[in-house]
Amino acid sequence: MLLYAITERRKLRSSLADFVENAGRAGVDRVQIREKDLPDSALYEVVRDAIARTRTTQVRVLVNGRPDIAVAAQAQGVHLPSDSLSVSSVRKVTPPGFLVGVSCHKVDEVERAASEGADFAVFGPVFDTPSKRGFGPPVGLSELERACTAVRMPVLALGGVTSANARLCIEAGAAGLAGIGLFQSARSLGGLVRDLKAMRKKDSVAE
Repeated sequence: MLLYAITERRKLRSSLADFVENAGRAGVDRVQIREKDLPDSALYEVVRDAIARTRTTQVRVLVNGRPDIAVAAQAQGVHLPSDSLSVSSVRKVTPPGFLVGVSCHKVDEVERAASEGADFAVFGPVFDTPSKRGFGPPVGLSELERACTAVRMPVLALGGVTSANARLCIEAGAAGLAGIGLFQSARSLGGLVRDLKAMRKKDSVAE
């Protein structure tokens, strides 16, 4: 079960740095810094701070859409929008072990990301959510299942995912869950992570 928190600092009750640190301590696996409006220098400092605040945890910090800043700030990876650079081109300028994730909205995009060597894909929106309506109607659980079975790389469910419907995504084959509100709105981030991780363990035993 991969838990992938995506930041949107304007919706945080705390500072972005505090949230990233708390996510790392709670057991979130990866955090994507998605502050698209920040100038390059400010984004670089945010990423550097996030890395410093999570150095003693297992969380890996990725930067949205900016492999240059990710490498310069010594982040562990980059997340590419569906219309961004190809995974293969990013691999040419990033160090070994550097994570590359891709946002996908169609099954063929997931297949292309896998063929190019992506480490994982984030697929959605699975459910209706205001922030993703620009990508069209929700893809639904059946398309999520198609995407998960089409490739061997991890596919994470995104878009309207909550603790109440997370199990449906897992049952559809998702290797994990991604989101903004799922993590930023949690009353107890540690409690949420424990519940989601336990859910996956139960499903694995049942299988």
